[in-house]
Amino acid sequence: MDRRTFLQGSAAGLASLSLEQVAKAAASERIRVGMIGAGGRASALNRHFAENPQAEIVTIAEIDSARLGNTVETVTKLQGKQPSVTQDFRHLLDDNSLDAIVVGTPDHWHAIPTILACQAGKDVYVEKPDGHNIVEGQRMVAAMKKHNRVVQLGSQHRSTERLQSALAYIRSGALGRCLVAKAWESTKQGNIGNPPDGTPPETVDYDMWLGPAKKRPFNKNRFHGRWRWFHDYGTGDLGNDGVHRLDMAFAALNAACEAQGDAAISLPSKISATGGKWYFDDMQEWPDTLQVTYEYQSDTPKILTYEMRIWAPYHYHGESEGAVIYGDKAHMTIGNSRWRVYGERGKLIKEVKGDSDATPHVANFLDCIKTRSKPACDLETVGHPASVLCHAGNIAARVGRTLVLDPKTETFENDDAANQLRGREEWRKPWILPEV
Repeated sequence: MDRRTFLQGSAAGLASLSLEQVAKAAASERIRVGMIGAGGRASALNRHFAENPQAEIVTIAEIDSARLGNTVETVTKLQGKQPSVTQDFRHLLDDNSLDAIVVGTPDHWHAIPTILACQAGKDVYVEKPDGHNIVEGQRMVAAMKKHNRVVQLGSQHRSTERLQSALAYIRSGALGRCLVAKAWESTKQGNIGNPPDGTPPETVDYDMWLGPAKKRPFNKNRFHGRWRWFHDYGTGDLGNDGVHRLDMAFAALNAACEAQGDAAISLPSKISATGGKWYFDDMQEWPDTLQVTYEYQSDTPKILTYEMRIWAPYHYHGESEGAVIYGDKAHMTIGNSRWRVYGERGKLIKEVKGDSDATPHVANFLDCIKTRSKPACDLETVGHPASVLCHAGNIAARVGRTLVLDPKTETFENDDAANQLRGREEWRKPWILPEV
């Protein structure tokens, strides 16, 4: 009997075993996980997976050995077993005992491990956005579908009771007719300065860290913690925090479509953006000030907007970051710890509190591995469309004009410059984007 068959066994069968036998069986039949990354967001993911009794972290791959100590200690303490370590994630792909891979890397290292893991027959939990660009995301979806894998994008709010209850309220029709939703980000970021190039730490495999990105001299700003502000590796704050807020607003609009009897929306037909790097005098390349408008032409036209001011520490609708959907009877704001409904003259009608903890998102992923069902943030139907919103908004800002999107091909009509930004100019050898 294989691992997944055992996990789907009947309660009656387990009842015939002693408690000791059940405990031993449960330990041996845990979902075996390989983690890619030990620092940053990956440190939290290691903790979430290690504390779930359904999972066992077998191996952690990390290009910077200096980041391993605390994470290995935490994982060992939580799961009662020390994981092995490696600098090369490919060792995880070759391990036939692993059921799943968790990709907790910078954006430019999302696609290649995910695709290779799918090809190796492993399910994947990958951080948001899905890829560094649209082409990578499309290739990830293709690999998931071809190899019939469960792929969960790390937009953890999708598994929270907070968001699910908000969407249920919208589906009730209590907001009235809804045509417009907005997402925003005004959590203050800092100036990163302009330090000179230097030498990578001895603990780092710097060539591996660069991966498919261009070969460049080491700079501490283009590395741990700050990589997201550079075109080579990240997607700016739109792909960092904005993807969460846009996805919440997008989900809210679709809930309203359901209540109104409108067809569900997916990708917009037009994207326009204004903004740029207007505030910070430093090395950052992505905008620090941005407004994006997404137009949907469905049964009834709808608009989704995004605002980002990462130098302005003030709240909008009472939240530093969040989403709002406007109806003709009431509007709803969705933050990280609550949602609220306001009626005429700003009267508070309802408030529900909750959190954004990733624990239920990890649990949902592990459950879906066993049941082979779609996870809460399924890559194809939820995670990739939300990621395309971010990529398309960034592209519209870079080219400085309104883009017309073909939702079937995810290409821009009659715009060679915009289409060039759908992928990389080239993927640095040997880290070529795998064919599917």
